[in-house]
Amino acid sequence: MQGFNVLHPMGWDAFGLPAEQYAIETGTHPKLTTIKNIERFRSQLKLLGFSYDWDREISTTEPEYYKWTQWIFLQLLKRGLAYQAEVPVNWCPALGTVLANEEVVDGVSERGGHPVIRKPMRQWMLKITEYADRLLVDLDDLDWPESVKEMQRNWIGKSEGAEMEFCVLDTDGMERDMKISVYTTRPDTIFGATYLVLAPEHFLLSSIVSDAQTIYVEEYKELASRKSDLERTELQKEKTGVFSGCYARNPANGEAIPIWIADYVLGSYGTGAIMAVPAHDTRDHEFASKYNIPIHRVVKPDDESSSNFGIAYSGEGTMVNSSCSTSGLDINGLPSKEAASRVIDWVEKTGNGKSKVNYKLRDWLFARQRYWGEPIPVIFLDDTCEGVPIPETELPLTLPALDDFTPTGTGEPPLAKAASWVKTTDPLTGKPARRETNTMPQWAGSCWYYLRFMDPTNSEALVDKAKEMYWSPVDVYVGGAEHAVLHLLYARFWHKVLYDIGVVSTKEPFQCVINQGIILGEVQYMACRNPDGNLISASFIEMLGDCTQERIPEEKVMKRGDSFVLKDNPNIRLIARAHKMSKSRGNVINPDDVVSEYGADSLRLYEMFMGPFRDSKTWNTSGIEGVHRFLGRAWRLIVGSPLPDGSFGDGTVACDDTPSLEQLRCLHKCIDKVMQETEGTRFNTGISAMMEFINAAYKWDKLPRSVIEAFVLLLSPYAPHMAEELWLRLGHSISLAYEPFPEANPTYLKESTVVLPVQINGKTRGTVQVEEACTEEDAFNLALLDQKLSKYLDGRTIRKRIYVPGRILNVILEPQHIKVGQR
Repeated sequence: MQGFNVLHPMGWDAFGLPAEQYAIETGTHPKLTTIKNIERFRSQLKLLGFSYDWDREISTTEPEYYKWTQWIFLQLLKRGLAYQAEVPVNWCPALGTVLANEEVVDGVSERGGHPVIRKPMRQWMLKITEYADRLLVDLDDLDWPESVKEMQRNWIGKSEGAEMEFCVLDTDGMERDMKISVYTTRPDTIFGATYLVLAPEHFLLSSIVSDAQTIYVEEYKELASRKSDLERTELQKEKTGVFSGCYARNPANGEAIPIWIADYVLGSYGTGAIMAVPAHDTRDHEFASKYNIPIHRVVKPDDESSSNFGIAYSGEGTMVNSSCSTSGLDINGLPSKEAASRVIDWVEKTGNGKSKVNYKLRDWLFARQRYWGEPIPVIFLDDTCEGVPIPETELPLTLPALDDFTPTGTGEPPLAKAASWVKTTDPLTGKPARRETNTMPQWAGSCWYYLRFMDPTNSEALVDKAKEMYWSPVDVYVGGAEHAVLHLLYARFWHKVLYDIGVVSTKEPFQCVINQGIILGEVQYMACRNPDGNLISASFIEMLGDCTQERIPEEKVMKRGDSFVLKDNPNIRLIARAHKMSKSRGNVINPDDVVSEYGADSLRLYEMFMGPFRDSKTWNTSGIEGVHRFLGRAWRLIVGSPLPDGSFGDGTVACDDTPSLEQLRCLHKCIDKVMQETEGTRFNTGISAMMEFINAAYKWDKLPRSVIEAFVLLLSPYAPHMAEELWLRLGHSISLAYEPFPEANPTYLKESTVVLPVQINGKTRGTVQVEEACTEEDAFNLALLDQKLSKYLDGRTIRKRIYVPGRILNVILEPQHIKVGQR
């Protein structure tokens, strides 16, 4: 309506774990449930009047789509960005699949809440770390919420430091032909390293553990395998570990220091080993204090008030206790940063290490032991087990029909059950081969779908170059912040690869990202009972501890002050809480029910009127009544009052009269406000402006057609169904979608009235509201009508009037002559 081509598409990201779990639970093929769900969602979205271009509809589960997902995988493979490796993974026995770190929360699967263990498996990986720097640097130019950019920066986790080597010692204290590499961001503190820590999955572990400690180390490894990376690195958790029975030599001072195994060190970060400096690292300090390991202070704070020998000091300062004549390293008295540079120079010269840039970001685990996903287009030759990509001309490699898609329980994927599909031949050599039976993760199809929307039916290319250059990048992307280090990061990685190979013309896929707020379910009221079954006030829960909760119907609740209490017993304060909508909580609102009772436009308007778009909001079905009444008032204003039988006459009550100045001002203020608030995604205040317009219009004697038509166009993005009906009644045969959106005329936005001070004999006695062009006579007459001013003027003789337009009116009165003796 503003003259731009708008691409507003809809598609279905329908591969993945949720669909497969439902299929397993019900015995229904995931293809059937996916088609059924898509049909259901599509009908609901159309019912609500979303302005999607349905000609561009796509589904990630259709071979015509995932052909190009497979094609992208082959490009990654060609460039060494896809590879296989034996890695410790998050294995969920209940789901029968590997999960990415992001899919594990507090040691259980995000989907279903099942226990997850660490298990080494051969997996497909994508080398996202190859793009770590570009993913980090290019964030700066994006119009994204700063919180989302910061989440990505932290997830990438770039740090600069040194990789240093510590020689392992034998039982006689002699150096063995084995070194442990550690990564540290604080090489200046090397003299304070009093022990080493290896991750439980470190590759050298079995070679260095003493016989006496083997049984304890194996037990500890088993316990650590049941924890997620997040659990292991949680700062608040109590540190645990086990001594390896072995020592290493600190290269800086020659001291023999013990080697411990602890799960707060991850095998996937850095080298999987650290030099522990308990005086200057909080985690190391807690660990050393627990296991009575020496703590050597080597950094003196520049601000002595920061010194506290009971805790770790992790800041910078001046180096102390940091020299050794034997090693030739002396950094005493140097500032921390200068000392760090000196240590790096020293380790490089002596062969004990090198400078190193490190990232927390790990390569992307890209294989899933599931049926419902994109087949990976690789075969393995029977005679050599060599992995061979299938030719691009054979894409798409489609999923086989499979009746039993339940997990095997062994780690072997369900696709292994499709024996005739798995067994194949190499199309180039004719040699017997087996297909890859892992599938791609659910994130694969969503990494590039925005590009397919630009050219959804192209069978020759992923996207036409001219169309991609026209539409890219995505101007506005609306999505939840929960995708910050999942979909958004993955999509940026794939996009940069596609940029490097010339498929896309921009470095970034999404120029502007907006996080919408979550709609919470209706407020639920919970009462608490103590172990004896008696109701207690919520304020006593913490004191009593073991209490049960029961839900209280809203009609039995009343508000008292800032709290909610039982109507029958106001001494019982309740817990009032709104949760994210979910079927398990029973607080989901079916849009069909709301549309049936109030209409689609009322539902649309209510969701926008609940509050700012970016804020989370609590659903309250009774709140729909307000916006429903507003739409009803707008309808009756324009169409007229209902007939005796409840129906409405044809057409509208609009007339062809020329609008008055007041009407034009009212309209253009509404246009200006709605435009500003819509652009700023402050839809609730845009609706408020339209409500104010309707209130004002009800006071008019006539409704000029030009004013009403402009208002209907303003309303149309918010309430499209009613607006289209009104447009038709106003005499138009073509959809209003092709009409230009109203523009505010600045002339009518200026304030037309001013507050004029009125003086009597030079003293201000009140004010009157006048038009800017008001004459002296009109201003004086308004003053006479004012109750406060009239008492000074009634019955008095006026000598003269002084009037400055828009500034002041001063009325000079003749003096009163009072006779002596008269009252």
